[in-house]
Amino acid sequence: MNTHGTIFKITTFGESHGGALGVVIDGLPSNFEIDLANIAHELGRRKPGQSAITTARKENDENFEILSGVFEGKSTGHPITIIVRNEDQKSQDYENIKDIYRPNHADLTYDLKYGIRDYRGGGRSSGRETVSRVIAGAIAKQYLKEKFGVEIKAFTKQVGEYKAENVNYDFIEKNILRTADEGVAQKMIEYVEKIKNDGDSIGGIIECHIKNSPSGLGEPVFDKVKARLAGSMLSIGGVLGFEYGAGFDTVHLTGKMYNEGFISSPLLQGEENKKNKKDFIHSPHNKYGGILGGITTGEDIIFRVAVKPTSSIYCPQKTVDKYGNEVDFKIEGRHDACILPRVVPVIEAMSAIDILDFVLINNAKK
Repeated sequence: MNTHGTIFKITTFGESHGGALGVVIDGLPSNFEIDLANIAHELGRRKPGQSAITTARKENDENFEILSGVFEGKSTGHPITIIVRNEDQKSQDYENIKDIYRPNHADLTYDLKYGIRDYRGGGRSSGRETVSRVIAGAIAKQYLKEKFGVEIKAFTKQVGEYKAENVNYDFIEKNILRTADEGVAQKMIEYVEKIKNDGDSIGGIIECHIKNSPSGLGEPVFDKVKARLAGSMLSIGGVLGFEYGAGFDTVHLTGKMYNEGFISSPLLQGEENKKNKKDFIHSPHNKYGGILGGITTGEDIIFRVAVKPTSSIYCPQKTVDKYGNEVDFKIEGRHDACILPRVVPVIEAMSAIDILDFVLINNAKK
């Protein structure tokens, strides 16, 4: 499936070494003024060639083209189609390994499923596919912020043994790893640089905060917010795990240790509470990550994803080719030593796409 969503629906298309990548966005309410500079900004956060720890591929992703659905800067209510053209493909880098199944890549499974695969950069399995998601996510983030005050902030939580213990949102865009803790950033960066110099790669953990989320989003059984977010995050290439709230740490707790009673505060957090002048009912520590019974409480939605080390590494490796022959090979070309800083905007984008979809679903029921 290349389509995601119920009302706010996206369909992505294109390959890493094809002519272009793009997205068709359906369901955005009409007459919404789209901030084109914001789309360019978000694409710039995701694009390659940002620093010494990312791939050297150079793409002018900010030069996107709107083909439909926008007139005089505003959404028309019809499908919005936006593309980004590929300009810096080096497909020749893959000629010598076109018959080889690269370890931990989708080469084998694509052949098993389709009987044909685009070996140039992995085709649809490439991380470059996320360009389309970031475009749609930029529009969703803007809509959520302007209409509901929702803000979404993701950051690198952990690399190796180095973990961000403090959160300063203003610091995220001031360091190449997009961590939120100034005290550990340099150690993280030095660690990744060492890994890169060894021809290797490293993964880590990204944490995401969805602030001022409306309460009551999500369905009680098969379309819970936690389930949708988990599926969306795991659909991103390289993401291997998902947890929200206290997550896997809860296995060490008893019910008495985990449970916490609600409290009522006159903070009036969230647009819905402000409009209805309601007190804000919440828990002291939000161990459940802003979701109970699959439905949002109005507190911050907090989740984390585990991102694997980039599979394309410069170390000699053993594998087999499509004929079953054992081969020794070494990947050439341009690859990321750590994809965490480029995955951060993708996590935010998919979060925004899902939350906006849930908001529109709720509105349709009223």
